[in-house]
Amino acid sequence: MIKKIDYDIIKNILEDKDRRVVFEKTNIIPDHTELKNELTEYINYSKISKKSVLGIDMYQYSSFGEFEQTLIPFLFKTLFDATINLCFQNHPFIFQKYTKKEIENNYISTGDGGFLIFDNPIHSLLFAANFAIILRAYNAFHFYPKLRKIIDGINMRYAITYDKIYKFNNNFYGRAIINNARILIKDNLNRCLMDEYTHTWFTTNLDGVENLQIATLDDIANIYEFNKNYERKYIDKGDEIFENESSRRYGIINSDILKIGMIKSKETSLSIYNLHLQVTIRLYNDENREQNRLITVSLGNLNTTGI
Repeated sequence: MIKKIDYDIIKNILEDKDRRVVFEKTNIIPDHTELKNELTEYINYSKISKKSVLGIDMYQYSSFGEFEQTLIPFLFKTLFDATINLCFQNHPFIFQKYTKKEIENNYISTGDGGFLIFDNPIHSLLFAANFAIILRAYNAFHFYPKLRKIIDGINMRYAITYDKIYKFNNNFYGRAIINNARILIKDNLNRCLMDEYTHTWFTTNLDGVENLQIATLDDIANIYEFNKNYERKYIDKGDEIFENESSRRYGIINSDILKIGMIKSKETSLSIYNLHLQVTIRLYNDENREQNRLITVSLGNLNTTGI
């Protein structure tokens, strides 16, 4: 659950412990201890849970013509909706606790991209991988080919962060979103970057990002968060990327992680890693399953310069 901070509760605390307007002949700095203690107790920052944020941003959006730019928000929503459906089809166990509506409600749109909030980095990584697959189908003239001809091909850059998130006044806030946006701003290529907390999560739960290429669905199911709260009956439905036996012939065939180091953005220093993932998957035409194509896509690239 994402903690919700209520405006009215904070306002009531202020009305009880503070004064809205003070005009005295002599200004005196008040003792704020009592107010701070009550606000600290209500916010309870240490109990605000960590969530994984996937940031997706269109590379060189400003280089498109004005007409094409007006169509890009529609295109992104179309790719976004197709990716949600693909995640449910390909990963019934891992995405069992989500609905299409919930993913949409946990999405902050920027028009040419946006930020998605998930429970953990596996969800973010798989959504990014499935998005890259749909994007490849579009760029290769398999998905709305006439629209592809009009807009032209597009490339995306990705960032995954894992930190605290809270909700206030129907909007999402927190360091996971702030840091994600700062990482995307620093990237001037179509990469997939992750922060230190995301890297640590994979190290703790899978002995490292590199093991994604040999991880089975059972390995994923035994991660503490999945083992504790998820129904194992969905495992029988299989997974399109994580197979029942370790293999590098299908699904994630390569997983490379390179530490870039510390970057500084708006007085904040962030430890950043560069992820390169190669995924092989068979994509089907929903209207005719006999029409399908085996596709290999890359999420991110190995170039670490220019950050």
